[in-house]
Amino acid sequence: MADDSADSLVLSHDPNHPANLICELCKLFYNNGWVTGTGGGISIREGDKIFIAPSGVQKERMVPDNMFVMNLPTKEYLRVPKSLKPSACTPLFLAAYTNRNAGACIHTHSQNAVIVSLLYDKVFTIANIEQIKALPKITEPGYFGFFDTLTIPIIENTAHEEDLKDSLEQAILNYPTSTAVLVRRHGIYVWGETVWKAKVYNEAIDYLLELAVKMRQLGIPPDGAIGSEKNTRLV
Repeated sequence: MADDSADSLVLSHDPNHPANLICELCKLFYNNGWVTGTGGGISIREGDKIFIAPSGVQKERMVPDNMFVMNLPTKEYLRVPKSLKPSACTPLFLAAYTNRNAGACIHTHSQNAVIVSLLYDKVFTIANIEQIKALPKITEPGYFGFFDTLTIPIIENTAHEEDLKDSLEQAILNYPTSTAVLVRRHGIYVWGETVWKAKVYNEAIDYLLELAVKMRQLGIPPDGAIGSEKNTRLV
């Protein structure tokens, strides 16, 4: 049975402690407009422990005492904060940890992610953009190059977030070079080897999503060849 008095797991003066970082990053994502109200979430792994932001707490007001802590191998909670519910994102975070050995997973309701999910069918693709170089190849050493095409799968939304687990897990398996999954009309899940890499990947991907929307508005295919923009006539 989980011990909801295990405060020592989340209370620390170390700014890099996962519970402190989750609060810091939630405020950052709120200020970026990627999470509003109580939507979105983040989880950080430290060894066999995973720290998870709760459900129902406004992201900009979150404090370390709000954090859930789970033992990853057993999936048992080591700490359950009083009067709070576990995040509905938890099964999705676990999918990234178990299938990609992630060190952190971020879920946002970015408007760029939502709009892109409406513009594309099964996958989002973009190529020949410098920011792609911030993202890892995953299946081989190194990062994507300027001339590479980035592909991110898109899955269908469900009425309850936890019901996304199977389709997200399947997308992770079907697209081994992707470090993210878009959820149609909902948002995006992004993970990385560490919390800082997950943050960088999320920022880079959101930049690319926003850029793709603007390129489509101008009639420029985001995954088009270099020079394809010369065929676009601005009105």
